[in-house]
Amino acid sequence: MKIARLQQALKPENSFKEIKGYSLLSWKGRGRYIILCCCLITTLISCSRKISSDKIVTVTIEPQRYFAEAIAGDKYTVKSMVTAGLNPENYDPTPRQMVDLGKSEAYFQIGPLGFEQAWMDRIKQNNPDLKVFDLSEGFDFVTDVEEDHSKEHTHTHSHGGVDPHIWSSVSGAKQVAFNTLQAFIALDPENKEYYTQNYHALLKQIEQTEQILHQKLDTLQDRTFIIYHPALTYLAREFNLNQLSIELDGKEPSPAQLKELIETARNNQVQVVFVQQEFDKKNAELIVKETGSDLIPINPLSYDWNGEMILIANALAHGKTD
Repeated sequence: MKIARLQQALKPENSFKEIKGYSLLSWKGRGRYIILCCCLITTLISCSRKISSDKIVTVTIEPQRYFAEAIAGDKYTVKSMVTAGLNPENYDPTPRQMVDLGKSEAYFQIGPLGFEQAWMDRIKQNNPDLKVFDLSEGFDFVTDVEEDHSKEHTHTHSHGGVDPHIWSSVSGAKQVAFNTLQAFIALDPENKEYYTQNYHALLKQIEQTEQILHQKLDTLQDRTFIIYHPALTYLAREFNLNQLSIELDGKEPSPAQLKELIETARNNQVQVVFVQQEFDKKNAELIVKETGSDLIPINPLSYDWNGEMILIANALAHGKTD
């Protein structure tokens, strides 16, 4: 009611009139009016500062967001282009995402992933002031030539001959975390100590996960597994495992290739067949039926990197995820 009377007092025709106890010329009414205006202005300034200080970086996939948020803390908001349930091999960004990229201070690449191969040039052209960091820098990639050394079953990638799934490994996680730290320091050198502390906390967690993986995988009897899309190449390299992929060069296997894979699985006593939600399960289900192995759903693109790596290790160790 008091605010309504103040609003009435501000009308030109009432400029010097008494309005039920409030006069524009009265100290009492004028004082309350000034206080009200000051509170309103303070609130607006506070909101404005909060919005303007919300700095943004964009990443390609959810595991990157996991590492970036752990290091950035409350200094940056981290957004993913390829969110949960989407396939980074063939995803096309929405027009809204392309517009929102203009609000980002930087973009963190993950490497030779299908999405980045198709879109990074355009993203850079549309955002010439966008700072771009490659989080795979310094990592020892696996190429198709190296994979061809397998005598039992080979797979290739449509990433220019390079396997991009570095985050699905301990060494890859450490490299991504280190490069993420360097990126944030370059963007915001004043908070170097803050980012470094967060990085060391993240690194400690990665190393704890590494210890769990060694406990579960070092003494495995059956070291061969099947996966639809070969996303665990670097995990297999680290722990001396043999990854057999159903997908060949991004395509469904032919009947002859599938028959050969089933025979290889039998010879190697494969216990686990991994499937990812982005891909069809038909061939995986056929292999499980023919070999008596367990069909295990996994999500290498999960935000929860730590939990997903332990889930995969549990499945390899026990044929189940708990």
